[in-house]
Amino acid sequence: MKRKSIIFTGKEAVELIQEDVPEINDDQILIETEKTLISTGTESTVYRRNFAPGTHWDNWVKYPFYTGYLNVGKVVKAGKNVKDWKAGDRAVSRSGHSSFIMADAVESKNTAKADEGDCTPVNRAVKVPDDVIDDEAVWMGLGKIVQVGVRAAEHKLGDDVVVIGLGLLGQLVVQYVRLLGASEIIAIDTSAKRLEMAKAHGATQTLKMSSAEAEPIVKKLTGGRKADVVYDVTGHPAVFATALPLARNFGTVVLLGDPGSPHLQTLTPDLITRGLKLVGAHDCHPPAMPNQFVRWSSQEMYDLFLKYLSRGQMKVSDLITNRFKPEDCKKAYTYLQTDRENAMGVIFDWK
Repeated sequence: MKRKSIIFTGKEAVELIQEDVPEINDDQILIETEKTLISTGTESTVYRRNFAPGTHWDNWVKYPFYTGYLNVGKVVKAGKNVKDWKAGDRAVSRSGHSSFIMADAVESKNTAKADEGDCTPVNRAVKVPDDVIDDEAVWMGLGKIVQVGVRAAEHKLGDDVVVIGLGLLGQLVVQYVRLLGASEIIAIDTSAKRLEMAKAHGATQTLKMSSAEAEPIVKKLTGGRKADVVYDVTGHPAVFATALPLARNFGTVVLLGDPGSPHLQTLTPDLITRGLKLVGAHDCHPPAMPNQFVRWSSQEMYDLFLKYLSRGQMKVSDLITNRFKPEDCKKAYTYLQTDRENAMGVIFDWK
């Protein structure tokens, strides 16, 4: 059996290839893909090769690079050790842009990777609730990534929050902190369309400007204190130095964006003189599966995100702006580089 896969063959070079479908092992399921979502920030960084030599990005990106990690589809085959899955079940996983993918379906040695310091996400399939459509379920990986950052911030009821950068992750930050009972959610971006989306999902204030311009307004909106928690979700190293002044004395700054050139990020005197807490958040920080020492594993974060979607407490389908066929992958990735202001959720339809 053959499958189609989208790969990067070099800098700004993308192809749709045809290849054999790998055999699943006894602990895996074979999934026929319905939809995949482009992780616009991560995949654009990789596509442009916009990262410094020697960084974790440089160590990760090797060609041919199988891109993508947000996939939803239906089970067509299960390994002999798999008991809880059958053909026709809907499955969401951290799999790439391919027409057929394999995912773990039982706890195995593979599910221990993240616990051993491997930052490659464990590709374990999760069942999609009946009342969650594919357009929503495919966001599961992003929902978990953002949860890692929001949990690390250790929010308190009534926090004033600043979110810089309203791409996919920033939009989800807005929704999570709304659920947590933030008092003010101040969204900062230079794109009017992204700010409109943030407003529709819970932002109490939107500032169409750079973060470098925002300090006096943030101070006024928070009664002179500034923000309890500031999220830098831009992935741009220059933003970090402008995010620090937006936090109150002894406030928290969360780095949720992952710049390709982290050495260009600059600390300001705010960190020491005002006692700021700086938090780095990454996909691989929680263990893959529950254990007695950690309350929230990746699996539990996936389940919670899907539960929020099922209840209507979070909404993502209205963040989808574009759909492409896999055959138009070159057009899709070119579009992401030329119209970032209007591109948000970009879906590949595999059917």
